[in-house]
Amino acid sequence: MLVLLPPSEGKAASGRGAPLKPEALSLPGLAGARAAILDELVELCVADEEKARAVLGLSEGLRGEIAKNAELRTAGTRQAGEIYTGVLYDALDLASLDPAARRRAGKSLLVFSGLWGAVHIGDRIPSYRCSMGVKLPGLGALSAYWRAPMASVMPEAAGSGLVLDLRSSAYTGAWKPAGEVAERTASVRVLQSQMVNGVEKRSVVSHFNKATKGRMVRDLLLAGARPKGPAELVEVLRDLGHVVEAQAPERAGRAWALDVVVTEIH
Repeated sequence: MLVLLPPSEGKAASGRGAPLKPEALSLPGLAGARAAILDELVELCVADEEKARAVLGLSEGLRGEIAKNAELRTAGTRQAGEIYTGVLYDALDLASLDPAARRRAGKSLLVFSGLWGAVHIGDRIPSYRCSMGVKLPGLGALSAYWRAPMASVMPEAAGSGLVLDLRSSAYTGAWKPAGEVAERTASVRVLQSQMVNGVEKRSVVSHFNKATKGRMVRDLLLAGARPKGPAELVEVLRDLGHVVEAQAPERAGRAWALDVVVTEIH
């Protein structure tokens, strides 16, 4: 099973580990694209702070992120699973997983990124600021820039098993499963169910969406679940206590659509 995750906008500080070693990152087929983005991002942040702030869409209060980007080649690194923070990653709580679940996480969790394309949670990276929605002056919109390298790398990364797609819309544009890979992909959204005047109303709420996805991945890792495809995934999630409604694709080459329905987060 391969689980596709979005990154977090906010990130933990860079660690005290050795500086970035691009050649050590997983998915080596993305190395060329990573190098091009890293070069332009660092150059931009070193040369023109105001322009960098505009390009990256940063508020005045986040000006310090520009200096962070300027030092990406020399900053210390931490595992990606420690760099990414926020609601989803708090709910996932990688640090508290038992050893077996952590090993499963290291093999199956892939985080999409505007800067790196995608990294496994064990890859060592510095803290950075560069979302998939950024449009660099030289390379253009990153979501579009990543499509070609991702198309050549991701089918192999997906292997022959289930692909659980939990990415936010900003990151799905960089790679969309196609063909037989799509047929074993389950794309998930989380809906909050509320009763209003005796009528059920459902809505997509950011906090519920992120927290539930984190909890869901954690449950799968702790259970050691290995569903072979989307239909089996639905049964596994239901056995783990999640309310899941599934829609199988109407034609070949399309992904399954799963709605996970929640009423509260505790």
